[in-house]
Amino acid sequence: MAKSSSPANLPSSSLPPILREMHALRQESVARILLQGVFVGGCTGGVIGVFRWLYDHGCAWLVALLQHKTLSHEEILLLFAVLLLMALFQGQLVRKVPLISGSGIPQVELSIMGKLPFPWLRIVTCKFIGTLVSLMGGLSVGREGPSIQMGAAVGCGFGSLFRKISGENPGHASRFLVAGSVAGMTAAFGAPCAGMLFAFEEIKTLITIPHLLFTSAAAASAWAVVTLVFGFGLVFPFADIASLPWGQLWIAPLLGIMFGFFGAGYNLLLYGTTIFHDRQKVVPPALKPIIPFFISGLLFFFYPQVLAGFGYSMPELGGLTGTHLAITSLAVLLGVKILFSVLSFASGVPGGILMPMLFIGGMAGALAGTTCAELMPSLTGRLPVFLVLGMTSLFAGTVRAPLTGIALVAEMCGCFHCLPEMLLAAECATIVANKTGSRPIYDALKYRTLKSERRARRKN
Repeated sequence: MAKSSSPANLPSSSLPPILREMHALRQESVARILLQGVFVGGCTGGVIGVFRWLYDHGCAWLVALLQHKTLSHEEILLLFAVLLLMALFQGQLVRKVPLISGSGIPQVELSIMGKLPFPWLRIVTCKFIGTLVSLMGGLSVGREGPSIQMGAAVGCGFGSLFRKISGENPGHASRFLVAGSVAGMTAAFGAPCAGMLFAFEEIKTLITIPHLLFTSAAAASAWAVVTLVFGFGLVFPFADIASLPWGQLWIAPLLGIMFGFFGAGYNLLLYGTTIFHDRQKVVPPALKPIIPFFISGLLFFFYPQVLAGFGYSMPELGGLTGTHLAITSLAVLLGVKILFSVLSFASGVPGGILMPMLFIGGMAGALAGTTCAELMPSLTGRLPVFLVLGMTSLFAGTVRAPLTGIALVAEMCGCFHCLPEMLLAAECATIVANKTGSRPIYDALKYRTLKSERRARRKN
């Protein structure tokens, strides 16, 4: 009788990388799985914790130094000279290590699939420095995608170490990239459940009991480090906001439909601008970061509300501090934030799209909530829930990972009592965005990254 051709009977070398890793993981003892997961997660939590601490304190120092200060002509020239040096540094850094460009999530997913190399030490060091420079230069990029890539790099490094110790092939192990990614997202947001869901919903990792043990151990240890050692709490303090009454839950799917179209349009703008930057021949690739850094300097003088630390915080947008912006002010702020975020990311600097996307979703939610409150005064005190729904819906409409978006916003805001309306909004946003034919943003960026890598190989 012919042998079965099922994956279980195939030699491990003939399996795709992720299936090989699942096969190898099943051979490990539970104690070894948990030990490796805890080690990877704890180290990733330490790296991302230091990164977050440096950014938080560096941003606070810059705001204290520059806010409410009238600069002389010499100081203005010095400011733009520093921004120019930052831009030139970023251009050279990305030219030397192209894999650190952008958020890093598409690169991680392609590496897990075995389609990209993953020089982990260069990635973690250059991504750490490059993302800090982007953020300190005022660019509208996120730290969360880079945290996922840095976490994957840490996991990859320790995976090589563990495999050398055990006498295995020291090449990078996909399971360690996945566990590091989970730990990186957990450490960036303080959201272990979202980190786990991201691995299985966005990265599309196979779900097995050993892999669940491995990734959950990494997520738990990363969360413990950033929470207990570094003392990071909720990203947005929305734990005590009022949820929508049952009689007004119809608002959630309506918002979801609107944000589904919004997410599809945002993807089109972001990806289209990025591709335009790739194809234009006027500005050399190494000089592209000059554009967003220069715009950052102009915004500091003419519209600082868009810049992190100088602008409105999420509690202020939600009216939790007594600040209530007019509809026109919110619309202008939203438009400028979208354009600046798109131009920042399209320049190719190290930095993600998740945190700017969440801020844009929150701003759009605040705009929708303020408009609804004028039409229905009973909603006046429920503006913060519109911010929560805006963040959840835009994440779902852009990334197409609704469960990850729900868990992420609930954990980073502490608003678990808003789960019913968040679920309705996220699912509707995902369905509508899919119906438009728009590709999920990370799928589109994966395709672009793979094409760029193939072009680079042909040139070499």
